[in-house]
Formats: sequence, structure tokens, C-alpha cells
Amino acid sequence: MAPLRVLCIHGYRQNSSSFREKTGALRKLLKKQVELVYLSAPHSVQQVNSEAPDKENGSGPGPGGDEDPRGWWFSDTQARSFSAQQQCEESLGLDESVTVVREAVKTQGPFDGILGFSQGAAFVAMLCSLQEQKLEPEFCFRFAILVAGFRSACREHQKFYSAPIQFPSLHVFGLEDRVIPDNMSRELLPSFQDPQVLTHPGGHFVPAASAHRQTYQDFLKRFQ
Repeated sequence: MAPLRVLCIHGYRQNSSSFREKTGALRKLLKKQVELVYLSAPHSVQQVNSEAPDKENGSGPGPGGDEDPRGWWFSDTQARSFSAQQQCEESLGLDESVTVVREAVKTQGPFDGILGFSQGAAFVAMLCSLQEQKLEPEFCFRFAILVAGFRSACREHQKFYSAPIQFPSLHVFGLEDRVIPDNMSRELLPSFQDPQVLTHPGGHFVPAASAHRQTYQDFLKRFQ
């Protein structure tokens, strides 16, 4: 049985190689079922010395860390920075990010599903909405996995939440997440038809303990 191909969308201040490293346990857990393909966001994020509240690495820059931090859009268009809690009228950089995904689907696809973490999961919800509204003919994802996802607080993004997304989704979030509190992840659930939920007792990371294997596998089995 050929493994499912899943496009992976990293969090803010990460990149494809750091996210690949941070999801090593998930790759091992699902290696018979999925091939994970990692994509980097087009926008460089300015390095900050302070521990930024929107840091999404769990452990900060580790081995192979986030020397090249990247983001999918900025909520503060002047400062070119991002915070999930920041209310804004308009964002910066989202169109370029959609283009990067479109190119990846064209050149590296097809993909069965798409997985996102944190800002990447919020972005995945938008990509799903574009597919649902038939605005991106290249997109043909059959499922989405959103880890620590949330609804964007940016006014121009509200169009992505107008109609529930019909294809299957698995929403994963930590009950101790301090970066994206679980109530923010729950607010995204009504945007999907029949969302499946996996909660874990931990914080801001992609859980991949043996306790979670069954939920992931049962969800993925539907598409094999």
C-alpha cells in the first residue's frame, strides 16, 4: 500500500528543516502510512533576542534549529511581525504564501493531505477554504490535520470562515498550550464539517506518543 503524501506547513519562526526535525517522532509513528513533505514559508522573520511571546518552537532553536526563521503572513504590516492574538485590518504576505503552496502542489504533488502547526495550521484552514470555494484549482487535498490551529484575528481573513469546509479534518491541541490556548483552537472547529479532535495534556508541539498513534492511524486509514 503506497503511503499517503502529506504537505507539511511549519509554524511561525520555523522553516521546513527545523519543522522536519521537530516532527521526527511523528514521522517514526506514521512511517508506514505517510510520507511527509516539508515546505518553507516565503517570508523571512527578523531575529529577536528576547523570548518573543509568539515563539512557536517549544524549546527555542535546537539542533539544526531555526537559524532561518520564516512566516506565512504578518499581522503587523509595519513591523513585519506576527502575533496570533493581534487584531488587524489587513495582513502582509499571505498571497505570496498561497503562491508558494500552489507551486509546491504543481511541482511536488499530488498530495493526499495537508498538515499545519500553529500559524501553519491557521494557514492550512485558509488553504482548505480556498479549495472549498474552488478558488485554487490546483488544490485537491482530501484531508487536513491542524495542530494548535486558530482563527486569524485579521479582518481581511474573515472570508475564509464563511462556509464550513466539507472535507475531513483532524484538530490536535494541547490543554497546557500557552502560545495558542486550547480555546483558540476550539474556535476554529465550526469552520469544518464534522471535525475530529485529539487533545493532549501537553503544550505547544506536535504530539506523537504511542497514546496518540491510534487516533492518527484511524483518521488516515480512511484515505488509504
